[in-house]
Amino acid sequence: MTDGPSEPSAHDVAATATAPVRAALDSVDQFRVQHYGLLAVLMAREPSAETLALVAGLSGDATPLGRSHAALADAARRADPARLEREYFDLFIGVGRGELVPYGSYYLTGFLREKPLARLRQDLARLGIERSRSLVELEDHVGVLCETMAGLIDGRFEAPEGAARDFFARHMQPWMGRFFADLETARSADFYRCVGRVGRSFMTIETESQALVA
Repeated sequence: MTDGPSEPSAHDVAATATAPVRAALDSVDQFRVQHYGLLAVLMAREPSAETLALVAGLSGDATPLGRSHAALADAARRADPARLEREYFDLFIGVGRGELVPYGSYYLTGFLREKPLARLRQDLARLGIERSRSLVELEDHVGVLCETMAGLIDGRFEAPEGAARDFFARHMQPWMGRFFADLETARSADFYRCVGRVGRSFMTIETESQALVA
């Protein structure tokens, strides 16, 4: 998880790559990397005006995910960055804690820094993915996990065949769909309600795809 610039790109949140990005990805993996990167950026912090302008360019179609793209693009066009800063704070930080706690360990056990985080750290160490000195979040933060998945898929992290599939099954599938569903209905969510919809729809696709491969 290397140091990145102050404004995160789709690949700044997560980790130390030990291999170059693969020269070419098939269309399915490009689709996956783009969505994991989008979720990583939007969950890392409140979006800047520049990020909102990019999100506003998303196009939709008649599928559930496509409709969620259209709703998110519309929300980005209407969003006020100053209000989004407060929305992000209320949802994920709060005074004491936010409305939602975006960490795998909390979703799986009700507490931070429990066994799911320890297992994640062991798996990251086996994959040679190191925590960035500038990373303030725990490794099981939803944005960090999405960024790590993007790196496993696109080859920035040197990993054995099937590593991304195993990583998803162990550290994301058990809880992340539920998190995004909760975000979609959170009281404090406006723009992030649409982020939750995209995340939930995408996690459903990923879970179904993993089941077909298995």
